Amino acid sequence: MKRLIYSILTVAAVGVFSVSCGEKDPVDPDNSVIIVDKVQMNDFDRWLEANFLNPYNIEFKYRYEQNESNLSYWTTPADMNNSIKMAHLVKYLCIDSYDEVAGITFTRKYFPKMFYLIGEWEYKNNGTFILGTAESGKKILLSGIDYFEKYSTTAENLNHYYIKTIHHEFTHILNQNIDYPKSFREVTGDKYVEDDWNTTPDNLINGFITKYSRHSHKEDFAELLSMYVTHDAQWWDSQIAEGNADDNNGGDIITTKMGLVKEYMQDNFNINLDDLRNAILCRQVQFFEGNVNITDLTVR
Repeated sequence: MKRLIYSILTVAAVGVFSVSCGEKDPVDPDNSVIIVDKVQMNDFDRWLEANFLNPYNIEFKYRYEQNESNLSYWTTPADMNNSIKMAHLVKYLCIDSYDEVAGITFTRKYFPKMFYLIGEWEYKNNGTFILGTAESGKKILLSGIDYFEKYSTTAENLNHYYIKTIHHEFTHILNQNIDYPKSFREVTGDKYVEDDWNTTPDNLINGFITKYSRHSHKEDFAELLSMYVTHDAQWWDSQIAEGNADDNNGGDIITTKMGLVKEYMQDNFNINLDDLRNAILCRQVQFFEGNVNITDLTVR
């Protein structure tokens, strides 16, 4: 029995040795087992290089990459034509607005170094879905790109589903660089409800500009800034008035918190939020009047 076992082991060892000697050098690049996809640049890639990568060192990814996706959700590739339109609007309504008000040095320093698009929303089990996320101050993910045509016909929809999300996530990135004041956390410190935000009523009269503001103080801060710069003064005043209706003081609470947001942006980044809002809204008007071509891939 022992002799039989030894014979089998000897044959196995010889077999392994033979296979190893018969293989080509795995380091040889022409015979590597690692296959790297080679992507041929198209007109969109060249436009992105000229408008994002070269001037800002920002990588704009529209091709699906599993490593960039959140595997906790069912994600899909973004539609190519919608990706082109979204890239133009990210540049025109967001990056260019900050360039205008804060200067290109600010934008180059603080804007995330990657945008990544996916086609579907990231659906959660509480009936909501994720419009976008910011990761480590370096990346913004935008979801639902396949629905762009449906939600880009009005300013309210375009802002709600896409543009406000970018300003919201960029606010998180600024907060990761310079934290917002502790005094902001204390204004409505006992009224945040975390994941119950979607079912909690009476947000305005309790001092919250949106439902999602009620999640946490960091989301409240980002919601205030992003809602402020994507809506005009008339809309904002109407929300404050509604929050103060029937002897409530929710509007005053929102105004107090918004004052702290404005101070934060002015003191730390020399950005006047009223100037930023004017820049964004003027560009928004130009877009909806048909004065902005969001499909042109000419490299200038």
